[in-house]
Amino acid sequence: MDMSDPFDDELQNDETENGEEESFADLLASYESGLNNDLRVGDKVTVNIISIGKDTVFVDTGSKIDGSVDKAELLDEKGELPYGEGDRLTLYVVAVKEGEIHLSKAISGIGGLHMLQEAHDGEIPVEGRVTETCKGGVRVEILQRRAFCPISQIDLKYVESPDPYLGQTFTFLITQLAENGRNIVVSRRKLLSREQEKVQKEFLAGVRNGDVLSGTVSRLMSFGAFIELAPGLEGMVHISELGWSRVETAEDVVTVGDEVKARLIGVEKMENGRVKLSLSMKQVQEDPWLSVGQRFDIGDKVKGKVTRCMDFGAFVEIAPGIEGLVHISEMSYIKRVMNPEDVVAAGETVPVVIKEMNPESRRISLSMRDAEGDPWLDVSEKYPPGQRIEGVVEKHESFGIFVSLEPGVTGLLHKSRISRAEQPSAIERLKVGDALPVIVEKVQPGERRITLKPGDAKEEGDWKQYSTDGDPSLGSLGEQLQQALAKKKQH
Repeated sequence: MDMSDPFDDELQNDETENGEEESFADLLASYESGLNNDLRVGDKVTVNIISIGKDTVFVDTGSKIDGSVDKAELLDEKGELPYGEGDRLTLYVVAVKEGEIHLSKAISGIGGLHMLQEAHDGEIPVEGRVTETCKGGVRVEILQRRAFCPISQIDLKYVESPDPYLGQTFTFLITQLAENGRNIVVSRRKLLSREQEKVQKEFLAGVRNGDVLSGTVSRLMSFGAFIELAPGLEGMVHISELGWSRVETAEDVVTVGDEVKARLIGVEKMENGRVKLSLSMKQVQEDPWLSVGQRFDIGDKVKGKVTRCMDFGAFVEIAPGIEGLVHISEMSYIKRVMNPEDVVAAGETVPVVIKEMNPESRRISLSMRDAEGDPWLDVSEKYPPGQRIEGVVEKHESFGIFVSLEPGVTGLLHKSRISRAEQPSAIERLKVGDALPVIVEKVQPGERRITLKPGDAKEEGDWKQYSTDGDPSLGSLGEQLQQALAKKKQH
């Protein structure tokens, strides 16, 4: 007679349906493993107090298992608990086993060798006080024992002198434990690095390309500026992205410690597992070229700063981020410019006139000579034919001499006119810069030409050469003509 329970058979069939039988212990182990896979010994976590017992404070760890911390650890100097339900605490995970998570502020106080070994093996932080400096680092008192912390491990940043850390209490990781606790080496840097990596991971998980981020200028380099976005996490603003204006050095725009905003424009994963963040400060600001047509018109006379000189001209910034070109042919009416640096220098402020604008191609043509004014505009009124003027020899040529009448206005004394002077050889011997009296013979403003003749020129048939102002013995041409006519009438 079969006395077996049909319900047992049904249960057995269910358990062996997939060809395997899982024990309750296996299921429990699997369950606990799934609950605790996010926390490990040594992790630093922020928790909320959910209840307070006689000796234990229970907290929400953010997983399916609540954590516990000894109440005595949280008491203040008066022996009172300064926390209530709902308050947040920052603690370290010191044990994860049998479905329990035990937390602690950090191992401190008096402890035996076994506690040191647990802290070492589980990478559990321990509290330590920096007591003195020594060769290569500092002495740290942990659990009433002396430990050594190399100066390179006292902080994440480079530390030149350990003196500022003396007397302070920090949390450390035990990196070496030997000789029954007589040789202990600790590191604060390793703990800070681990916490920093967690913060960086959380930060990077929440940002995307195009986000505007806030940070602090941490370093300046020749190629740009580094901005600290989160503890230990920097992004780089290339010098070309610091502003819309042309930037020569990062120091011209920012200084270390400045709080700035920048747009994330690139995230690149490096071979060492780190990420390279590219930032732009100018993209947080409005592009000045979008409103250039509203700010300027063709013909406007404005002042600008020379940003750089090239063989073909000079670039002038007329507003932040708005550069225009003054072509070498537009640099001066007064003189022929062969090298722009003979006229202007980078950093100099000059007046210019806007000649052409093309915002779409980000181009503006400027003129310095139009801003100064064309000296030929009123040359006909200033130098009518027959006017005597003292010019300056500007240049000797085979066909004559160029004479400067004023800056930008030059006339030609042709060699055929020089021959009419009383002393042509004296004029030929004049040097550049010497004064030379001339007479305006012909003015052609449209062609920018003025024809000159010597100030003492003698023309054929010119009655003035018979003037008594010259030689009194010659008499005047008018008197001689009158005498000749009178004699003709008498006959």
